[in-house]
Amino acid sequence: MAAMKNMISSFYFSHEVKNTLNTNPISTVTQKEIAYYLERATSKVPMTSFLSSSKRKSKSLKVVKATLALDFVDEQVKVKLSSVLKVTATVTINKVNNEVSMMKIPWLYPQNDMKREEEGVGFQLVSTQLDPSTMKPKVSKECVIDWYKCTTRKGHGTGCFSFEVELVIDANFGEPGAILIRNNYDKELYVETISLDSFFHFSCNSWIQPAHISNEQRIFFSNKAYLPSETPKGLKYLRAKELKNKRGDGTGERLASDRIYDYDTYNDLGNPDKGAEFARPTLGGEQYPCPRRCRTGRPSSITDETTEIPVNTMISSTYVPRDEAMEGTRRNDIHMGILKGVLHNIPSMVSTLYNEKDACRDFAELYRNTQHEVDNMHGLLKFLDIRGSIEEIFKFETPKHLSWNAASYEQDDYELGRQTLAGMNPVSLERLKVYPPVSKLDPSIYGQQDSELKEEHIIWHLDGMSVQQALDENKLFVLDYHDIYLPFLERINSQEDRKGYATRTIFFLTKVGTLKPIAIELSLPPNDNNVPSKQVLTPPVDATTNWLWKLGKAHVCSNDNGAHQLIHHWLRVHACMEPFIIATHRHLSSLHPIFKLLSVHMKHALAINAMARENLISADGIIECGFSPGKYSIEMVSAAYRDWWRFDLEALPADLIRRGMAVPDETKPHGLRLLIEDYPYANDGLLIWSAIQDLVQTYVNHYYLDENVILYDSELQSWYSEAINVGHADLREENWWPKLTTPAALIEILTILIWTASAQHAALNFGQYHYGGYVPNRPPLMQKLIPQQHDDEYQNFMADPQAFFLASLPSLFDSTKYMAVIDIISAHSHEEEYIGEMKDVYTRWSGEPEIINAFYRFSLTVKKIENEIHRRNEDPKLRNRCGAGVLPYELLVPTSEPGVTGRGVPNNISI
Repeated sequence: MAAMKNMISSFYFSHEVKNTLNTNPISTVTQKEIAYYLERATSKVPMTSFLSSSKRKSKSLKVVKATLALDFVDEQVKVKLSSVLKVTATVTINKVNNEVSMMKIPWLYPQNDMKREEEGVGFQLVSTQLDPSTMKPKVSKECVIDWYKCTTRKGHGTGCFSFEVELVIDANFGEPGAILIRNNYDKELYVETISLDSFFHFSCNSWIQPAHISNEQRIFFSNKAYLPSETPKGLKYLRAKELKNKRGDGTGERLASDRIYDYDTYNDLGNPDKGAEFARPTLGGEQYPCPRRCRTGRPSSITDETTEIPVNTMISSTYVPRDEAMEGTRRNDIHMGILKGVLHNIPSMVSTLYNEKDACRDFAELYRNTQHEVDNMHGLLKFLDIRGSIEEIFKFETPKHLSWNAASYEQDDYELGRQTLAGMNPVSLERLKVYPPVSKLDPSIYGQQDSELKEEHIIWHLDGMSVQQALDENKLFVLDYHDIYLPFLERINSQEDRKGYATRTIFFLTKVGTLKPIAIELSLPPNDNNVPSKQVLTPPVDATTNWLWKLGKAHVCSNDNGAHQLIHHWLRVHACMEPFIIATHRHLSSLHPIFKLLSVHMKHALAINAMARENLISADGIIECGFSPGKYSIEMVSAAYRDWWRFDLEALPADLIRRGMAVPDETKPHGLRLLIEDYPYANDGLLIWSAIQDLVQTYVNHYYLDENVILYDSELQSWYSEAINVGHADLREENWWPKLTTPAALIEILTILIWTASAQHAALNFGQYHYGGYVPNRPPLMQKLIPQQHDDEYQNFMADPQAFFLASLPSLFDSTKYMAVIDIISAHSHEEEYIGEMKDVYTRWSGEPEIINAFYRFSLTVKKIENEIHRRNEDPKLRNRCGAGVLPYELLVPTSEPGVTGRGVPNNISI
């Protein structure tokens, strides 16, 4: 204790505190003051210490007071001698936008006719207190500094520098609560942080537009969190104003410089002006329910006034609020990925030109480090005699799980079962509760959908059990895509080069904990030409059934690929998170503790989703061109949202129980028991889920002592209400939405959101290339149905089944386009922020030791989780993640290097 007192006393005296009209030395610090600092050192920032660290000024000065009706207007007042202080603000600028890019096209910005009085950046400090004489916030005099002439400027790497600003405040100013910034330069600038004498921190992380675009001062609050009811009087007006600025008025076309968050339907996916075949329905509304997306306000198309015209990506990009846009290293990483993808596609494109029918598809030669001879190179490489390291530029990285000991590779039964538990889509498998499976489709619309699966199809594969015994002992599981695909199959199969089934695959859980596929049911829409609409395949017994079984598994994987990309990845993570992100910015002030918690998990999602609307899910986009559902993809998304998605069941434990993969058991860790003990996604996921839940519980209980604080938090209630009633308007009447009335309910809601944006997205996204990068393993679409004996193609199949199998897959060129895309989106950026990292924790929650300790414990827990996952991956008893040629399950390993690593859990939705 004595050492602590000496340290604080020394710290106090180390700051210059001089009164030029008083020649006496600085008075000694009293024991009472030292006790005060000891108490504050472990709780809040010492305001007296902050003031004492500031330099007193020795003459009368002007001090500015706020006139709220007209923003901030100077009121000149005389201040007594010795009552004025100087505080030093250290400002860190991360970027100044000097680029000639789509962000700088003049008509994308509003123009302000204000004449600049002084070049530089203006800073004005705002107190948490009101001036008792005016009842308006106390503010400092605005200090304008030109950093080009600033002697305190220091460089911190490319594009990043800091400089110091001296601000003059009244000695009775009180605690600084906000800082106002005006940018008088010609270019926008990115302010990262501001620190006042190392005591008060402002995490800005925002672009500030030039004054000729927006003359309004930007508002940045200190890192101290306040619930709305606790907001200091000096900050109440600014808190409300900043939220109003971010909400906008819901009208007009959004400009690239705007910071406005608002909602709209997905009415921007089609392009009817290009032709009727490019028209797409609007998602959002009674006919096609869907979450809402960020509003852009672009004009309507000429052909259809309900459709928003597509953005011209040659000169602009889809609007997202300015601070949401991809910048710097992350944007460069994406551009480099696109360039790599273009280069990787050149050989297959040339090969397609050389061989119109694309009959001989040697997928293996698309990859590096294969055992193929040079004379098997694609036409362009062979023609140009490109070899060695240059050849590598045109080839894809070899996916991790492939073995090149054989000339070709098809997925075996063990691998098909293993990937349902530890692959890129481990969230579709369900426990089979009744055999045969029962459809939930309305028979009055889709006809009677009785399954053709019989007892004789599986009885010989149950290790001596009866079917009922296998059901009772939880040995049967199913991948059931029947009800998802069947309503769309007739239209899907009418598209060129698209042929598919609605599949069901039955798995048996073996004694060693692995899954074995034992039957595949392939369904087509009922027809009138006496062709069976359903067929059942079972494990092969001869050469013919071996190839039929391979084709059946390929169709299962095609179904699985589409469901993974459209429903589990796009809908459940990207689309359903967007309304919560928009509502967070519209209703939770950056002062709000929940905003501070969620902010790191909301980064980049709006920009990524906007890019997806431009290139992935749009008419003739990558999803439509590369996956079986084609132009009906977005309708499948809408159907899944209407019939299946539930926010409360997005919690990992609830999802596992819903799918029958676990049962409640309070005696077990996490409160449930997995029915497949070696389920890598669930086992690792539950560790991360529980760690997130523990952190959120500590955090929420710190700020919300009881349910009354929850109920009377106006911002929190508005946030959740709008996310449901506007952002998820088509499901707002559902009774399964959690009621936000208690701290426990808030903990559940926040844990779901953080889990979804971090670990759930990581599990579904970053394994796509290593598991799906070899198309024969997991084709995104099939071009042929399985031939029947009466079909014309049956003889071709019998004569050369391998050629028929390859011809059923996407073309080589379509395959490489698909591979290039999943290669890009499976990559980590060089500036990725991973879960459990302690970056900025000490400044973001300065003066909150309980919160800092909670994040520290969370960080330690995440490190332990990583070690535990590595241990599990080396345990030979866990056959779904360890064994000869088995790819260890690393998708939920928290950390990663940049690139396509197949591991790493970023804080946020990321590519």
